[in-house]
Amino acid sequence: MGALYVRAAFAAALVVSVLLSGAFAEGVDRVWEKVEVVPHEADRRVDVLIGGKAFTAYIYPTTLKKPVLYPLRAADGTIVTRGYPLEPRPGERVDHPHHAGLWFNYGNVNGFDFWNNSDAIKPEDRAKMGTVIQQAIVATRNGADRGELETREAWLSGTGKMVLAQNTKYVFRGAANLRSIDLIATLEATDEKVVFNDDKEGLLGMRVARSLEGVADQPQVFTDASGRPTPVDKSNPADVTGVYLTSEGKKGDAVWGTRGRWCTLTGTLAGAPVTIAILDHPKNPGFPTYWHARAYGLFAANPLGAKVFTNGKEEMNFTLAAHASVTFRYRVLIFSGAASPEAVEAEYKSFSTEYSR
Repeated sequence: MGALYVRAAFAAALVVSVLLSGAFAEGVDRVWEKVEVVPHEADRRVDVLIGGKAFTAYIYPTTLKKPVLYPLRAADGTIVTRGYPLEPRPGERVDHPHHAGLWFNYGNVNGFDFWNNSDAIKPEDRAKMGTVIQQAIVATRNGADRGELETREAWLSGTGKMVLAQNTKYVFRGAANLRSIDLIATLEATDEKVVFNDDKEGLLGMRVARSLEGVADQPQVFTDASGRPTPVDKSNPADVTGVYLTSEGKKGDAVWGTRGRWCTLTGTLAGAPVTIAILDHPKNPGFPTYWHARAYGLFAANPLGAKVFTNGKEEMNFTLAAHASVTFRYRVLIFSGAASPEAVEAEYKSFSTEYSR
């Protein structure tokens, strides 16, 4: 009887430990909360509520050059994304005005720069930029354990020509210590070939709150593919707590430009630990993705920048023939707590079996 009791107690403790780690891989029970996806098209937004509390919103204000999810919150309501440029907060960095919330676009599509576009672009440079235009809210679905949003977008070149049609499905889930977003984006070329020229600026990106940044020891200047410089000041180590970690064991600054199935950013917000994870999918082009992860708070997965990340040793230039399409699949997780690599790997294994088509 004693041995059975010990084994039962150990099993119960193991389940609790897994739940607290935030894992929701197959075979692990979790109490999912109700998700509501509420469109407000006149306000150019769709609100997402989990358990009756605000989680995020899909927004497409005229001040941005692409739709974004903004802000993102942990389960306790703490905002994990930067406020600038939409809602600046005291002490934040004010560089890279195109970094808002969570977004999906790319830096060089048929020679047009979609990633760096913002109202800060000089008039003489605007013809070189691309814009992702929100076209339609296709569907919204509420559910007891998940919510869904389907949208349609158009990628327009600097001359106003439609280069790509985008159809996107978002799946939102939440539990007491976890928030989850699946983003499944299908891009279809219109009537001409589309080339995603190798570029460091892509593809799924987010800009995190100040205290989740890593330590930047020296001021730096980051230059985009068109030579436009953006200075970034060094950080105060007392203000920042973020540390990147990949599935391959790369950590901190060593993460940038390396490949991995997943990457996490762990730090402290409002005195509590939090982990943000981005999971790549084995069906994605360029898998496993390169990580465009910077200490100043940019956290991005870019599977299409091989030439940049390998110093010219490899080159991809991913290409779609006219009317051909490609689908990218990502999962973004926000754990309330410092998620272990084992927990994130379990999440990855679960995610990798979904969206196989």
